[in-house]
Amino acid sequence: MAQLLFLIILYALPSLVVAIHNSTTGGCAIIRPPRDGGIRYRGLTQEQIRNVQILPVDYEIEYICRGNRVIVGPKVRKCLPNGTWTDITLHSRCLLLCPRVWTSLENGRVALKPPGPPVEGTVLHYSCHAGFMLEGRNITHCTKLGKWDSPKPACLYDRNYKGKKKLYIGALFPMSGGWPGGQACLPSAQMALDLVNNRTDILPDYELELIYYDSMCDPGESTKLLYDLLYTEPIKTVLMPGCSSVSTLVAEAARMWNLIVLSYGSSSPALSNRNRFPTFFRTHPSATLHNPTRVRLFQKWKWTKIATIQQTTEVFTSTLDDLEQRVKEAGIEISVRQSFLTDPAVAVKNLKRQDARIIVGLFYETEARKVFCEVFKEKLYGKKYVWFLIGWYADNWFKIKDPSINCTIENMTEAVEGHVTTEIVMLNPETVRGASNLTSQEFLGALMNRLGGKNPEETGGFQEAPLAYDAVWALALALNKTVAPLKAKGRRLEDFNYNNHDITAEIYRALNTSSFEGVSGHVVFDAQGSRMAMTLIEQLQGGSYKKIGYYDSSQKNLSWFGNDVWIGAGPPADSTIVIEEFRYLSQKLFAAVSVFAGLGILLGIVCLTFNIYNSNVRYIQNSQPYLNNMTAVGCMMALAAVFPLGIDGHHIHRSQFTVVCQFRLWLLGLGFSLAYGSMFTKIWWVHNLFTKKEEKKEKRKHLEPWKLYATVGVLLAIDVLSLMIWQIVDPLHITVEKFTREAPKGDLDVLIQPLLEHCTSEKMNTWLGVVYGYKGLLLLLGIFLAYETKSVSTEKINDHRAVGMAIYNVAVLCIITAPVTMILTSQQDASFAFAALAIVFSVYITLVVLFVPKMRRLITRGEWQSEQQDTLKTGSSTNNNDEEKSRQLERENRELQKIIQEKEQRVSELRNQLVERQALRNRRRPSSGTNQNHSNPSPPSSQPDPKSLLPPPGYPNPASDNHSSLPPSFSNSSNLYQADSKISRNHCHNSQIPLLYK
Repeated sequence: MAQLLFLIILYALPSLVVAIHNSTTGGCAIIRPPRDGGIRYRGLTQEQIRNVQILPVDYEIEYICRGNRVIVGPKVRKCLPNGTWTDITLHSRCLLLCPRVWTSLENGRVALKPPGPPVEGTVLHYSCHAGFMLEGRNITHCTKLGKWDSPKPACLYDRNYKGKKKLYIGALFPMSGGWPGGQACLPSAQMALDLVNNRTDILPDYELELIYYDSMCDPGESTKLLYDLLYTEPIKTVLMPGCSSVSTLVAEAARMWNLIVLSYGSSSPALSNRNRFPTFFRTHPSATLHNPTRVRLFQKWKWTKIATIQQTTEVFTSTLDDLEQRVKEAGIEISVRQSFLTDPAVAVKNLKRQDARIIVGLFYETEARKVFCEVFKEKLYGKKYVWFLIGWYADNWFKIKDPSINCTIENMTEAVEGHVTTEIVMLNPETVRGASNLTSQEFLGALMNRLGGKNPEETGGFQEAPLAYDAVWALALALNKTVAPLKAKGRRLEDFNYNNHDITAEIYRALNTSSFEGVSGHVVFDAQGSRMAMTLIEQLQGGSYKKIGYYDSSQKNLSWFGNDVWIGAGPPADSTIVIEEFRYLSQKLFAAVSVFAGLGILLGIVCLTFNIYNSNVRYIQNSQPYLNNMTAVGCMMALAAVFPLGIDGHHIHRSQFTVVCQFRLWLLGLGFSLAYGSMFTKIWWVHNLFTKKEEKKEKRKHLEPWKLYATVGVLLAIDVLSLMIWQIVDPLHITVEKFTREAPKGDLDVLIQPLLEHCTSEKMNTWLGVVYGYKGLLLLLGIFLAYETKSVSTEKINDHRAVGMAIYNVAVLCIITAPVTMILTSQQDASFAFAALAIVFSVYITLVVLFVPKMRRLITRGEWQSEQQDTLKTGSSTNNNDEEKSRQLERENRELQKIIQEKEQRVSELRNQLVERQALRNRRRPSSGTNQNHSNPSPPSSQPDPKSLLPPPGYPNPASDNHSSLPPSFSNSSNLYQADSKISRNHCHNSQIPLLYK
């Protein structure tokens, strides 16, 4: 005993020391790899592996084996904080793998000990099914060499066996998950198996046994379970999945094992694809069988627009694709299509926002509670809405407490009231005894006994239970039908294996031709393996479902009970009734502005008549009357454009609206060109004539009228050309602008759709940009020219200051009105008011400023016809003579100014000479004076020579009054030199030199 204790301590001491060492160093020591294997150090190079001794906490290592060996034991170890590796007490070994073919036995069972891969030390125990005998050893061992120590045994048919042979059915029942249909379908299937196995006329030599798992309606979990069904004994003859997602997985894989798949709860339309699922059958009709019923109901209630919301799964996506095709053929539109994965909040809000009324919902029961909780929050229920749901939910699905929603049972009951369900008829409504010798009601009673008194409404799959029951009977009858054909071929059902295609083909043919009365109705499969059945239509009335009709899609026959109930007066409309209402211009505003425009046109006629009648008056002639006539005509055309601006659909038919658009454009464009163009021409030529440099004035003094008219013509031609190009390239047409819908007063299920007609073209903004840019430049240039010429005074265009004032007003009104009307284009009254009043005011201001002063002058001064007669007598020569005299005087004035400058220069030279002479005399006078004092008395002062006092040639005589003979224009110039003359007198003192004047 002491020796044994010593050995244990000696064995444990190294690991204890290592653990103590590692715990102090904060890591784990490197451990040795298993024999015939190695260790993969993650993130370390070979050099680092050779140098490192301690690996950090949480570091993981992985064992690998050489050749065809496999690891037995922990494959991955992790360093723990205490300095040890995980599962350190379990050894990891690299062992050879024996052939796996020994681990399965046809018509028998294989027990593997220990469980896991067949490696060295594994023991297999063999046994055969009833009716078979084992040939060979019933036990075999896997050796160190990777071989079994005995040949594989076989199960041979025992011809002397008198008992029943078992046929195994592999099934997946969803006991939980999105659709817990296995809760009722499994008891129903077991009940059918018991009845079949007790029948002597159906498979008398065989016994059907069900091997099942809980798939949880999860494809991931079902993959693992399918692997267990296929790779564990016994061999399964048929597979029976439940949910559509699980059935899709099983049916696609079953073809590789030559297995028939018979589903009792799969409705996905995708499963009807024979190329993808060649061995698939189902007693549950395809979900597309609901769609003909839905379309028929849409047509019955005269709905042409529906909406859909679906859970994002294949079954519902395929169903919705089929529905979309069917409603399209029926002339019905899917206006809104929403989907969600787990949270339907956003999808429901979108339905509300897009005014969905008739809504088809495709989702599982658990998601249905989430959807209708959001429906309650968004108020997407009531007399305006109808929901179409799937009918295979539990009857009290909306009353089940669900922690994933925050709505009460009362909220849910209120939200789901009145919805319609379409449900495949899963229970035969007739009292008929079918293949199982039970009526539908007897079946329900037996099922309730098997469920042990559970509430059917709270039992998942209760409605589908008849389908599971009939699925077992369909399988039993088909297998029974294959016995004789197989016997003729020397085959038996018990000979089935996953490589035997002949037996699978016989079972397929038998199922494909099945036809019998079941508890769910007549059972028959179409070419795609789907069940054909009638559809039940129900409506939730007062918290419980009521049958309101049946629909037979094969016969297209609707049996209607007429007991449908609606919250409102009847079935709601498929959408809000939208009443289109055109917005028209206020007639009061149009009438008021039209009166002003009419008065303006009358004023324009008066001004035009006045100007034409008095065109021979010189004052009127000097204002360029023809240009003023153009201004008046342009103003009247602009005012005339006010009338088509206010004409809309209230006055004319829509087909004539394009003509009105053309009138608007041409009247306003040409009116502006004539009115503003003529004023611009005046101000332009005034600027050219009177604001240029002196040397260029002479070339522009002669203003010829044709130049003025040509300028207006150029401006008018540019407008006409641009408008013609616009209307040829991109003509105006009518467009209708839609505004936000408005709800009328009262609880009416209608909306008002305001509409407004516009005159527009495809590239309206481009054309307006060109026109506004050109006109804007003219307006700005006109303002500049008016400012430059505000101080100019000329008789040639005597009203240019009035023209400038008119240009100021027109430019300001146009620059303000153009962008404002573009902004207010959707407000017909405001837009018309701004545009029309801007036209009216600018025209009134122009006419008043240009013509009223002329009228006043002729009235106050009496310059009427008498002056016109004088003007006719003298002609225009008087005006021309005055202008010629004025030009001649100006030339003479310039010549005299040059002479004055020359004379002033001469005077300056003479003054200098006088100063020099005076200085010379002063130097001579002292010497001569001394001599005379000594000899003679002083003589009198010498008198200057009169000739020396005469003015230079060309200067006037100072004694004469030269100022009287000078022209008046010289008076100012002579005054400029008076100061200099006084200075000259002071310098000359008593000299008699006369002063020279200009």
